[in-house]
Amino acid sequence: MTRREFLRTGATSTAILLAAPAWCAEDEKAPPTDSEILDGARASIERHRKGDAIIQVQRTEAAPLTQVKVTVEQLRHEFRFGGNLFLLARCADPDAEQEYRRRFAALFNYCTLGFYWASYEPQRGKPNYEYTDQVLDWTNAQGIACKGHPLVWDHPAGSPRWLPDDPAEIARLVHDRVKEIVARYRSRIDIWDVVNEATHLPDGMNKTKMAAWGAALGPLPYVAEPLKIARTTNASATLLVNDYRTDPSYFQILSRQRDAGRFLMDAVGIQTHMHEGVWPLHKVHALCQTYARLALPIHFTETTIPSGARDQHKDVWGGTTPEGEVSQAEHAVNFYTLLFAHPAVEALTWWDFSDYHAWQGAPAGLVREDMSPKPVYEHLAKLIKGQWWTKTENHTDREGRSVFRGFYGRYRITAEASNNRKAVSEVELQRGQSNQFTIKL
Repeated sequence: MTRREFLRTGATSTAILLAAPAWCAEDEKAPPTDSEILDGARASIERHRKGDAIIQVQRTEAAPLTQVKVTVEQLRHEFRFGGNLFLLARCADPDAEQEYRRRFAALFNYCTLGFYWASYEPQRGKPNYEYTDQVLDWTNAQGIACKGHPLVWDHPAGSPRWLPDDPAEIARLVHDRVKEIVARYRSRIDIWDVVNEATHLPDGMNKTKMAAWGAALGPLPYVAEPLKIARTTNASATLLVNDYRTDPSYFQILSRQRDAGRFLMDAVGIQTHMHEGVWPLHKVHALCQTYARLALPIHFTETTIPSGARDQHKDVWGGTTPEGEVSQAEHAVNFYTLLFAHPAVEALTWWDFSDYHAWQGAPAGLVREDMSPKPVYEHLAKLIKGQWWTKTENHTDREGRSVFRGFYGRYRITAEASNNRKAVSEVELQRGQSNQFTIKL
């Protein structure tokens, strides 16, 4: 079965297949309906995405200060909201480039950078580090965390034509590639899709040298060895395995990626390309429930919901439409709400930020080809930087304390006394921590 055939026929039925072990094995209740999921989302977000904090304002000699105005402004989410950043510095129109950057940085705190081997190193020994360095200069200035994608993939995009025929030499080149790239970008890129789409190796779907090597090796070592190399190279990195298939074969591959009882990866990568139709929420929820059984964080790594239709006879996409944009926005808001509410999920990446050069030519961007925002962009902004964003103001009590409840993430705290004396501090509101902060005036 090809990847496109799977997306057409298997993506939605997979969640049904996996729903039974996720639910019935625990309490034998029926899965929740879509409306029940959304009804419970607000309480779940309040419980899992927010925490309480105490700010102590005092003089330098430790005496508390009362009636000091305390302003709390969120700067960044703990949850990773992102998109791929493949168009940066690649828009033909300078105005479009500027708008692409502005809108991306205004919405997201996270991005995916491409490391597709065939295009990243079209000539052996000449990887395109210069472009990546340029992109990282910009993301660093914007405070956007980066993930590299992917290091190992058997697709033609991940299998350079210059690869040798010798399997032992391919193994050495893969080893060197993973080690070199992870080491080079340590501290600038500490999140990696190490292995991409290993589930189809036994099917022989991709006719590449990487696929032949991987099939001979077998899916388990094909996934395990690059993870071990990446871990040895950067012990603090967050390592993922990523796949568009969510059937039991993927679960089994992940569940067996262990060394001395510990998982080799740090998170589970799940793709949700909805080119063949939007997934019902109860199926996405069942997917979360199933993969949460691994007790690893879940990253939704590649999400697309188009705002137009495909001509099934010609197999080409038409452009974005007004009615398609309304539908896209509605489904995206529900999808984001579900995943932000689920405690196992810690990252969500929209795959193509713009319709310009989007995958398969589908109008799946949050902005149009000219970078003007679709309704989906505006709706997600109201969630991510509005409804799910904390900004508050109050005054210290008799003990010099100010309390607030906010979404986990980074904050700027400003304490201002009546005599205009002011102190500013940046803090992290973290889950499982006491979250008590002292500011001295």
